[in-house]
Amino acid sequence: MAGTASVAGEVFVDALPYFDQGYDAPGVREAAAALVEEETRRYRPTKNYLSYLPTPDFSAFEHEKVKTALVVVALQDICLLCKSFAQYELPAPTSGQKNDITAWQECVNNSMAQLEHQAVRIENLELMSQYGTNAWKVYNDNLAFLIEMAQKELHKFRKQIQDLNWQRKNDQLAAGAKLRELESNWVSLVSKNYEIERAIVQLENEVGQLRQQQGDENKENICQDF
Repeated sequence: MAGTASVAGEVFVDALPYFDQGYDAPGVREAAAALVEEETRRYRPTKNYLSYLPTPDFSAFEHEKVKTALVVVALQDICLLCKSFAQYELPAPTSGQKNDITAWQECVNNSMAQLEHQAVRIENLELMSQYGTNAWKVYNDNLAFLIEMAQKELHKFRKQIQDLNWQRKNDQLAAGAKLRELESNWVSLVSKNYEIERAIVQLENEVGQLRQQQGDENKENICQDF
């Protein structure tokens, strides 16, 4: 059966699950369940392991400074979103700059930049349409290769685990056989010691009887001499 021994603060497991017998004996399962029940009583219930903590005060996050910071972050996001759409607009000069050649030149430059940007996007889409399929195929091939390598690693680790379990089983069976042999030798030696002790007691009794008999004979001889 399974067990543990503690030596100098260290715990050594002395169980041989591949060799030990008696797990199916009557009362063993009940005893194990009782030990588990006793162990679980030491822990808090896991249904809601935070129930013993005080309820958090969320009002602490409603401070004016926190609200202001959140509003600033939201406004920054809106500004970034507006800027992302503003780059696609083509605004004309304002009414006060209708006759300003520089303002019109800036608008023309902006239009040319937007046109070039759209041309680049179209070119990228054409390249994607032409080479994107092959790129995805290469990506999928690389992904399949990585999956295959991971599966090989998994298979290798599973084989190592299986080999380790087999080695553990063989070691435990060998250790169990050795323990059984030592136990048999111990029983034999104890039996021999018991037989020797019985023989010694018997010899001591015989020696005592002989001494008593010899003493009685000596007494009779003394009496005959008188």
